[in-house]
Amino acid sequence: MSDIKVEGFKVGFPARLRSEAPCECRSCALDDIQASEILAALAQVFDSYSEEEKKSQIKKTNGIFEMRVKNAEGKEAVWTIDLKSTGSVYKGVPKQKANVTLIMSDDTFQQLAEGKLDGQKAFMTGKLKTKGNMMFATKLDGILKAAKTKAKL
Repeated sequence: MSDIKVEGFKVGFPARLRSEAPCECRSCALDDIQASEILAALAQVFDSYSEEEKKSQIKKTNGIFEMRVKNAEGKEAVWTIDLKSTGSVYKGVPKQKANVTLIMSDDTFQQLAEGKLDGQKAFMTGKLKTKGNMMFATKLDGILKAAKTKAKL
């Protein structure tokens, strides 16, 4: 797969994630979901963090995001951003209970990641749905901005 540039992120699917078996939620149709590319790039950024940077992110965030993103055909990808224990981003359902589950379309996630859409506006217009701690969901914007800064692209 060739690399794609999404404002602030150079994305290509990391080999360590490509080789994983499909997860339990059957959301492995990653080539059809742009959010998977962005989240894979986010995983690369988190992998590049030093232990000190990971600990800092965990201390600031202290929680787990479950991302459920559907493409236009209705295929769903599930990703977890664990900033409670591991400081990692991975494909699949969370190993621990998520603080919040964010449900959105592929297009909505791409706009959020690029900073073209505000999370609160997405929520208020029905483009973003949450289950769990809605206030915790507001921390995602800071995580995406920090990752874009670290990527320096």
